Amino acid sequence: MDSATHAQRAGASAPGGAAGVATGRPTVFVVDDDVAVRDALRLFLRAAGLRVEAFPSAETFLAAYPPSQPGCLVLDVRMPTMSGLELQALLPARGITLPVIVVTGHADVRLASQALRAGAVDFIKKPWEPAMMLERIAEALAQDAAARQTRARQEASARRLERLSRRELEVMRLLVRGRTVKAIAVELDLSFKTVQAHRSHILQKLGADSVADLIWLAVDAGLGLPEPLPAENVR
Repeated sequence: MDSATHAQRAGASAPGGAAGVATGRPTVFVVDDDVAVRDALRLFLRAAGLRVEAFPSAETFLAAYPPSQPGCLVLDVRMPTMSGLELQALLPARGITLPVIVVTGHADVRLASQALRAGAVDFIKKPWEPAMMLERIAEALAQDAAARQTRARQEASARRLERLSRRELEVMRLLVRGRTVKAIAVELDLSFKTVQAHRSHILQKLGADSVADLIWLAVDAGLGLPEPLPAENVR
């Protein structure tokens, strides 16, 4: 089964929730304590057709942002109470996965390195060049959309696995690791026919056509890649 078919089968999670694909229009969240800079960037991005919300501090952003809202974050480095880099470091603990673009009025190699190591899309010096800013924001929005789609597919796969009994899940784990029905029967102390029946029920419950489909599903659901087979189990 190719990746397109796999993604189609995995489906998508329901709208809403921190990791789901939100139905809202992607938003550029601007956080800068300088009102002139904040307003200029907001007007520029709106003129470019983007949805924008601007905040004067990290704290006001954190109080207002719903994690289900897609978009990206444009952060100023130097702010009075919580700096842009401090906010960037806090995002994972808050369940916020927005891609970050850091802007600063100071060319500081140490700060740039810190931001990029923490996963920032870019570190841009003020005054920013309009075309570059739009390019980086487009990159960040695309990154966020792809990440949300991946998480939605993973969650959908995990929910599908909840249809299985504990024994069926145990059998599936061995199937996706390449064990034969005979080997599974020996390992779990079950009859050959019982394992065959479990295999059939697993495929039916998960809407899968083959063990290859189960491998895709297991990887998406976070069960990990199949382990290498011991030589004695390769038949």
